Amino acid sequence: MTRPRPLLPREDPADSVRVVGEFGVIARVLARSGTARVAEVGAGDDAAVLRAPDGRVVATTDVLVEGRHFRRDWSSAEDVGHKAAAANLADVTAMGGVATALLVGLACPPDTPTAWLEGVAAGLAEECAPLGAAVVGGDTVACAPDSGAVVLSVTALGDLGGRAPVLRSGARPGDVLALAGRLGWSACGLAVLRRGFPGPLAAVAAHRRPTPPYAAGPAAADAGATAMCDVSDGLLADAGHIAAESGVVLDVDRAALVRATLEQPGPLQQVAAALGGDPMAWVLTGGEDHALLATFPAGTDLPAGWTAVGTVRAATAGPGVLVDGEPAEAAAAAVGAEGTGHVHFR
Repeated sequence: MTRPRPLLPREDPADSVRVVGEFGVIARVLARSGTARVAEVGAGDDAAVLRAPDGRVVATTDVLVEGRHFRRDWSSAEDVGHKAAAANLADVTAMGGVATALLVGLACPPDTPTAWLEGVAAGLAEECAPLGAAVVGGDTVACAPDSGAVVLSVTALGDLGGRAPVLRSGARPGDVLALAGRLGWSACGLAVLRRGFPGPLAAVAAHRRPTPPYAAGPAAADAGATAMCDVSDGLLADAGHIAAESGVVLDVDRAALVRATLEQPGPLQQVAAALGGDPMAWVLTGGEDHALLATFPAGTDLPAGWTAVGTVRAATAGPGVLVDGEPAEAAAAAVGAEGTGHVHFR
């Protein structure tokens, strides 16, 4: 995605980061940050102090770069906050945990309106609140003068609640491959925005504010999931991580996947028809929905929200991903997708 010139709200120049200063910005942001249930000492000191009820801490980090992960002329400040939080909270739930707190590092141009940063803080807080999490600290810095792009680095912390972490490496031949959450919606929304279309609003909203199935991760762990990951780069690409780490082949059942994602009419079919494409391309390779993909022992009663979409096979010729027995790359090409998912350095 090319980076356009940022479009910011028209505001009094006196209300910019340059004039208000670091601590003025921090005060305004913290006023919107909410409270984390596990915080004994929240933001405001040199560091936060958090309780870790399980005795172990899940930790993950994502970086969002303006022009790469969001555009200020496409998304509100609140949208950006929601998206930044969701990308990290989904990683915690994919381990079988529940998020407890966020740490946020921000680099922005000195003329960034403070109201925009307050909006980001509000979005972060709103995404975290249902989980009892909140931003408990972070840092701010001016970005390089010739950059002009906002960069958000978010670290999420979580608690396993006594569960064993569900890794990518536990899938075994004979397991059932299952899905929780939506696929393809964010990629569909991105296609809409890139073409300047006004809708469908549901697709655009899905790109601006992903809706990970937060409760599905701990539920999968409780049900005995053997491996799990969130789908941030595309189903085929992220299934490949489980396959590689577990040394198995994941064989996706296309009909089951269609039933799980496209059986009901919706924006994917509508937009694909308008563009002359195949909605399955977004389902197989679209990222940033933060659905969950997991494997369960055969015969497991899948928790609510989970749907079987394939099986795990022995890797007689090496680990990999198939769709109805066809290699992932061929399956993606057959529906007009370029590759099996998002490529970070391209």
